[in-house]
Amino acid sequence: MSELVFFSGTMDCGKSTLALQIEHNRSARGLQGMIFTRDDRAGEGKLSSRLGLVTDAVEVTDGMDLYGYLVDHLSQGGRADYVIADEAQFLAPEQIDQLARVVDDLGLDVYAFGITTDFRTKLFPGSQRLVELADRVEVLQVEALCWCGARATHNARTVGGQMVVEGAQVVVGDVNRADAVGYEVLCRRHHQRRMTAASANAAALSPDVLPVSSA
Repeated sequence: MSELVFFSGTMDCGKSTLALQIEHNRSARGLQGMIFTRDDRAGEGKLSSRLGLVTDAVEVTDGMDLYGYLVDHLSQGGRADYVIADEAQFLAPEQIDQLARVVDDLGLDVYAFGITTDFRTKLFPGSQRLVELADRVEVLQVEALCWCGARATHNARTVGGQMVVEGAQVVVGDVNRADAVGYEVLCRRHHQRRMTAASANAAALSPDVLPVSSA
């Protein structure tokens, strides 16, 4: 039986790496996949991981019919034995419905990878629809860590190293540049306190304001 499987987790938990591993394992057995992605860090039409691995993909655009795209591909003699959809949180709910139809009508396995919640701890519409429709939801077991060493459970958006909680839901940033819009994973406690690695370091350097007894 074909399945729609949603692999979810925070940033830095290896979602894209697993997507590339699934692609490698199946292509090594002579299978051919259709890879969809959107707003990947490596640029348009790419699926990449932070480990430096990258492969070509089909860039999903607003209003694109993923089911129709696959039907056209197959009807023109193309081959697709499975589907990978990375950055699935950026897909529209109707595009998730189309992926479910790929499973049910075309009999193909669909492996979707994405972040569940945004920097405000709100569900991405695409991720919400995947939770509603997926045959299986797999939480990745590679734990991303907060700067404090605890398990990271939340994604934070930063500007100049400082956490922000307002703005558009989707803004492509850089996790390696503290002077621009960036992203950082935090534990729930530090997300609620809006304490990033940069602000925590500043706090550690601030004077001790607690009273000191000489007794």
